[in-house]
Amino acid sequence: MTNNTEHKETTVGWDIGGAHLKAVLMSPQGAVIDALQLPCPLWKGLDHLSSAVAATLERFGPAPDHAITMTGELADLFTNREDGVTKLVAAMEAMLSGSGSGIRFYAGARGLVNGTTARTCPPEIASANWRASADFAAHHISDGLLLDIGSTTTDIVPLKDGKVIAQGKNDFERLDACELVYTGIVRTPVMAIAENALIGDKRVPLMAELFATMADVYRLLGRLPAEADLFPAADGSGKTAQDSARRLARMVGCDFSDKNGEIWRAMAADLAQCQRDKVREAATRVIGTAGLTSITPVIGAGCGRFLAEGIAAFLNRPYLSFADLIDVNGETGGTALREIAATCAPAMAVAWLAMSVDKSSNSAA
Repeated sequence: MTNNTEHKETTVGWDIGGAHLKAVLMSPQGAVIDALQLPCPLWKGLDHLSSAVAATLERFGPAPDHAITMTGELADLFTNREDGVTKLVAAMEAMLSGSGSGIRFYAGARGLVNGTTARTCPPEIASANWRASADFAAHHISDGLLLDIGSTTTDIVPLKDGKVIAQGKNDFERLDACELVYTGIVRTPVMAIAENALIGDKRVPLMAELFATMADVYRLLGRLPAEADLFPAADGSGKTAQDSARRLARMVGCDFSDKNGEIWRAMAADLAQCQRDKVREAATRVIGTAGLTSITPVIGAGCGRFLAEGIAAFLNRPYLSFADLIDVNGETGGTALREIAATCAPAMAVAWLAMSVDKSSNSAA
């Protein structure tokens, strides 16, 4: 934690999601100094973004440069993507204007651009955060398959010869190519994972109701990362394993009791397997399309990267955590900071890309 200390020549990387704000403070040497993820229900209004940005700046202190990527333009708050990008660019410029002199926005393959340019190319700014993480990974690992599994979505990005070779450039194309799978370990409704679940010795149809989310599944299995569990449960009540079992039982028209606890743990394991299979099938298609060899590693990022490790084992491929690619500050760093930065992969990546661009410019000068 930085405790409001001023950092000269540092860069803050921001990833504005529809539900979370992720931010990473990076040194001029490209080492992570601090990283955090905050709840930011953007669909409820821009004031939630303002509060999250203010909390981040209070913790990080002033920094001269800011690099920003986003998926928040998809929030219901905005009429369309262009409206969302335009308003988020304006909002971030207003909130950061007194914090630093450099504010840039990530435009995918085009790189980092200023706010004026960002307003002219919303399609390139919109939902480009996956590309930032992939660019960073491609610089460090020549060939690989990036699996960034977050709270809501999964990005599957092939890397070859140090380049991002994704087929899709926008959400529609990426969905069609299986490079974007709308499934995550926290906010995804259980009813979106499978039509039925294993209950005892039979499969029972699931109710099409938002009684439970995948956070309940992984909480009950003891695999839900604490830093990922930032939103209220589906019913707004408790977050114990028993609470999660009760919500899962509702999905098949039952009530939970301690006497049948093992049934709900087995149900959770079955649903987790269904989600792994969904991501694995998409990854297999991407691997085939990209022509990745059998020794190409899977690189796991995001709060659900533990799933990526399991998928790598199933595919009989080497596994590498995104955290292992990250440098951290010698004074504040450590394993915990690397892990948080890997959860905030796009924010970390845009900060690193900004640093790299600045170093190249200085060298050329």
